[in-house]
Amino acid sequence: MMAVSGTNPVSRFYTSLRLKLHWLDWGNAGAPPLILQHGGMDHAHTWDHIARQLCDKYHVVAPDLRGHGESEWSSDGNYAIATHVYDFAELIRVNGWDKVKIIAHSLGGNVSARFAGIFPGVIEKLVLIEGLGYPPGARATLRAQSAGERLRAWIETERGFAARPQKHFASIEAAAARMMEVHPKLVKATANYMTANGLRRNEDGTFSWKYDPYVRTIFPGDLSEPELAQIWAQIDCPVLLIRGAESWETDPLADGRAKNFRNAKAVTIENAGHDVHHHQPENLMTEISAFLDEAAG
Repeated sequence: MMAVSGTNPVSRFYTSLRLKLHWLDWGNAGAPPLILQHGGMDHAHTWDHIARQLCDKYHVVAPDLRGHGESEWSSDGNYAIATHVYDFAELIRVNGWDKVKIIAHSLGGNVSARFAGIFPGVIEKLVLIEGLGYPPGARATLRAQSAGERLRAWIETERGFAARPQKHFASIEAAAARMMEVHPKLVKATANYMTANGLRRNEDGTFSWKYDPYVRTIFPGDLSEPELAQIWAQIDCPVLLIRGAESWETDPLADGRAKNFRNAKAVTIENAGHDVHHHQPENLMTEISAFLDEAAG
């Protein structure tokens, strides 16, 4: 099955920890696999414009994280990073991929970087678009709380999600307008496309976001900074760290996180916020293409 620019992907599914998880397959199965992993409260179609530029050279796949897109919601609200990493490992295992390249954003980058450190040798190239998790300052604020305080905050947050009704929109246009409010740097066409692929229709004819509200939870038992740095240090492939100049994310060179990688290059893209792949797609593709084409050494 040979894919060319402009084709549409096929939906496929696999099972991980009893959940039916979804991924988009852009074809070209004989080519080197390239995984595009989206971030939190997003979905696999966020990569469509990137996938169409890469699917003639790679076997491009774009998974929906559990609780996102067309993947099932966790019955117990389990969206810990470790569980996402397990799901990611299962996607690679069930497809029998020995070597893969990854482009990942935000939460997806956090998941991908951990997988790359836990299973060194599997990943050939890793692009992390604002994908290192919370900046050191934010993590320090969390760690300043006692274990009991963090657990109590998690319980209260979970109870809040349980009591809060899911947001309903009268139309796709209304949801797109809301997306533009939250992400003012998005152009209208991108907001409309992302919204159309990110909604599910309710029984009463209204629309709601596909992601499970519980995916927004910050779990209290995540890895410590030294533990996370230790995993990053085990990554044995070239890594491209990309951030938007206008993002809330901090510069990994300036804050010291880049030094935890054996072979990392950091790039800042101007006139872009957290969603670099939507704000500056052409500049991003220039950086990604050069990185993927560069011979390992």
